[in-house]
Amino acid sequence: MVTLILIGLLGGLITAVSPCILPVLPVVFLAGGTGRGEDPGKPARSPGGTEVGGGGGAAGDGGRAADERGSGGTADGAVATAPPAAPARVPRNRRPYAVVAGLVVSFAFFTLLGVTIISALGLPQDILRYVGLGLLVLIGLGLIFPPVERLLEKPFARLPQRQVNKEGGAFALGLGLGLLYVPCAGPVLAAITIAGARGEISSDIVVLTLSFAVGTAVPLLVFALAGRRVAERVAAFRRRARGLRIAAGCLMIVLAVGLALDVTAAIQRSLPDYTSGVQKKIEDSDAARQQLSGLYDNSNKELSRCEDGADELRSCGKAPALEGIDSWFNTPGDRPVDLKSLRGKVTLVDFWTYSCINCQRAVPHLRDWERAYRDAGLRIIGVHSPEFAFEKKRSNVVAGAEKLGVDWPVALDNDLTTWDNYRNRFWPAKYLIDAEGTVRYFKFGEGEYDKTEKMIRELLRQADPTVTLPEPTGRAMDDLAADRTPETYLSNLRIRGYVGTPLVDDRPTAYRFPKGSLPLNKLSLDGTWTAGYEQFTAGKDAKLAFTYRAKNANLVLAGTGKVTVLVNGEATKTISVTGSPTLYRLTDDKDARTARLELRVDEGLQAYVFTFG
Repeated sequence: MVTLILIGLLGGLITAVSPCILPVLPVVFLAGGTGRGEDPGKPARSPGGTEVGGGGGAAGDGGRAADERGSGGTADGAVATAPPAAPARVPRNRRPYAVVAGLVVSFAFFTLLGVTIISALGLPQDILRYVGLGLLVLIGLGLIFPPVERLLEKPFARLPQRQVNKEGGAFALGLGLGLLYVPCAGPVLAAITIAGARGEISSDIVVLTLSFAVGTAVPLLVFALAGRRVAERVAAFRRRARGLRIAAGCLMIVLAVGLALDVTAAIQRSLPDYTSGVQKKIEDSDAARQQLSGLYDNSNKELSRCEDGADELRSCGKAPALEGIDSWFNTPGDRPVDLKSLRGKVTLVDFWTYSCINCQRAVPHLRDWERAYRDAGLRIIGVHSPEFAFEKKRSNVVAGAEKLGVDWPVALDNDLTTWDNYRNRFWPAKYLIDAEGTVRYFKFGEGEYDKTEKMIRELLRQADPTVTLPEPTGRAMDDLAADRTPETYLSNLRIRGYVGTPLVDDRPTAYRFPKGSLPLNKLSLDGTWTAGYEQFTAGKDAKLAFTYRAKNANLVLAGTGKVTVLVNGEATKTISVTGSPTLYRLTDDKDARTARLELRVDEGLQAYVFTFG
């Protein structure tokens, strides 16, 4: 049990710092600092509504007037002079705790019981999502219009703690966010989701869910407390409390619209999945597999012969059947596809969901393979195994697939039967099946697309030695090490190939380039930089040098400003950067070459990750 709790906590912590939860972070931050505000020129009010500190005969913090019977009055109608009112103690802003508590309660409860409740009541599968969006809009309106906020807090008015009453709106906001919280799913969340979808809720699953929820809560609470601290310590926030609340309300409404229209997903797709490696090490470790093994029975155990992303094709047993499918689309007449009918072809079975950011980032690679190798005998089948209840609705999946450009056959695995048949644990997951119907390779999560393409090409040649294959859509793995500099994160914990002044975490520091030339695949800093976990932020006279080998160099940048690009000491272009993190092309050559790249970066710009092509 202790091991299960630790796995849940670590899985939750990793999830809460992944790109998938970015949409809720601004709301959590602002909600932590936007308590019920009073105009600076007006007397403060006690929780009971009476004025304090500005004259009048009211006692502070819920006290009674002097003419009432009590410890401060006299009996039998005698008139007493009220003692001076004690200064009212300003209640501590507990909104950060209320918001995060509401999110954790909502997420944990509805992840486990949402499907059961929806099915029992005969409600639409995406009703919870609509409720969450509605709550987010209402809370936003409440921050803009105080009467709406008072209306939202009425359900909490009978609770005995006055401070709880005042934070009822914050708790309601957390409840709404919990319904919209769609984190990147690894094996831990997969175990919770599947158990909830089937109503198979054991004590182990409850413990796993609670520990996972607590793990996700810790970083979110830190973020909310940071928002509260900024609001309390920065004078401009205190002076403009009312304006800040209106801005937070508008942000929540904009977020609700963005989530409803799936606008936020475009931003998330543009960011690298910087937690996937850690997630796999924790959640797919031997200890985690043993603890989560209750998901699987003994069927199709041959799949255990293969390991994720193996360097060679293996025989992993016959491909399990596509069973328990609710419906199909992107097939003639929406008829089902039988794997047996694809003998002689190479088949890629892709487990995905349309709202999973990791899956969305993988779709362009699948689309390239479908176009490049279909005539050579490749067939792709998407098995849509839902993570959340709203992903079961056929119209949602069809619309999501169309938006992403998924035009190959898709099976709606709403009961997760096929997911179980393949003993799957990840979204996305790709299984390659040879022409004889045997699973030969699988890859969990994102990345290693060149290796997967290499395996596809090998299987196509095995199926037909005379086949003529087009040029690879990517580069073969054995070419990469020699011909291309690897992806490099600008992160104080994950950077590789850095040389020069030692990095200082999370505070502006002056750096200097080392003397002499930079070796291949090495980078260095000059000027002022702040080296953080997710990005490096440029300060005064910021420069970055990188000796690379590739046809093109790219960098994810955010903020507003300009970047001057120099290649081998010669200025080649100036890039204008604006907005959220976006990939910018720095160099573009016809053939791969080795060059020294130098960037002169405007103050305030943020740099995330280098990629090379």
